[in-house]
Amino acid sequence: MNVLRSMFSSLSERNFRYFWLGQCVSTMGTWVQRTAQTWLVYEMTRSAFKVGLLSAFQFIPILGLTLVAGTLIDRFSKRTILIVTQAAFLVLGALMTVLVYTGTVQYWHILLIAFLYGCFQAFDTPTRQSFVVELVGQKNLMNGISLNSTIFNLAKIAGPSLAGLLMAQYSVGFCFLVDAISYLAVLLGLFLIHQDHVVASHSHRKVWTDLKEGLAYVWSHQAVRLSAELMLIVCTLNFNNNVIIPIMAKTVFHGGAQTYANLLSATGVGSLIAAFLMSYLSRFGLQRNIYLWVGIGTATLQAGMLFVRNYALAMVVMVLIGFCNMIFLNQSNASFQFNIPNELRGRIMSVYVLLNQGSTPIGSLYVGTVMDIAGGLWGFPACGILALVLLVPLMLLNRPLVSKWFHQGSHQAQL
Repeated sequence: MNVLRSMFSSLSERNFRYFWLGQCVSTMGTWVQRTAQTWLVYEMTRSAFKVGLLSAFQFIPILGLTLVAGTLIDRFSKRTILIVTQAAFLVLGALMTVLVYTGTVQYWHILLIAFLYGCFQAFDTPTRQSFVVELVGQKNLMNGISLNSTIFNLAKIAGPSLAGLLMAQYSVGFCFLVDAISYLAVLLGLFLIHQDHVVASHSHRKVWTDLKEGLAYVWSHQAVRLSAELMLIVCTLNFNNNVIIPIMAKTVFHGGAQTYANLLSATGVGSLIAAFLMSYLSRFGLQRNIYLWVGIGTATLQAGMLFVRNYALAMVVMVLIGFCNMIFLNQSNASFQFNIPNELRGRIMSVYVLLNQGSTPIGSLYVGTVMDIAGGLWGFPACGILALVLLVPLMLLNRPLVSKWFHQGSHQAQL
């Protein structure tokens, strides 16, 4: 009982419960939509590059807008911003549903909707990340971060499998309808939240001045800066499952939509195990040594996929990759959020989101091009090998801090 209480301590906060439950439904719908959208594009185009281009279109706006969004997040009510972004996602989901059901959908339609989705996501994701501390407080922040990750990974397991079932039993269009409806849950949760104190600066300074202040904080704190550099490499190269897996399912394992969904769900299983583990370990603070090991681990596992031709073994490796990736993101998030001033939180978390998702266009186009030239088997290895080549000199350049992290273990981010 004490273990369970420790794992779910942040849910004792009423506002966070509403937020968390609403996201459970909405994120499930998002993963149903992502799975169906990727499969639809590959079925329409038979091009790994065009699947990568789709991913790039969704995440390119994050490169251009996220840092600016961070300054606005610090100025206004985060709850209000989320209501606007979630309502926008609902409209885009409904539009995609109509296009597919009427048989008028074209590739450029999907790219445009993905681009618009990315524009709103540039504001939505850092807002959600920085909103957690307002709902749970500093004491339960690590647990709140971990449970937020648990939502994502529950959906990552169930969403693709549900999408595969819905595509087989009904249609691709039905998946987009499910996504559109799912946003009603998170909107309801947001309307039920009542805050006595809203963190918003209402600053009248220039956006560029606020932006520089957030970037200066990240650069001047060595632990945060190293976390940012690690994220730049690992998130760019080792978080391209949505591009790699559908092509690998088709060309390496000669499967269909269900094979794709199963492989994607396997990464979700590993991620969910990691999320629950980190929820329990959150009471011990940051796990710096584990953080470094999983960064190296996911790159090594993906490089090793060059030798994996057996479907059952691939499922096992997908679980391990999902496990490593989840812990890496969990600890990166905590590295950015701990002991930072609340008035800077939106700007600092916008840097986190930029590195986490804004780097996706680069990785997506890189791996899509590699697979078009060399074949689906080379998707994971091309990313894993390059990541290892880049991680080694980074760790050597930061040898004193890296050594301290490896030997220190649990660490409370006062560096």
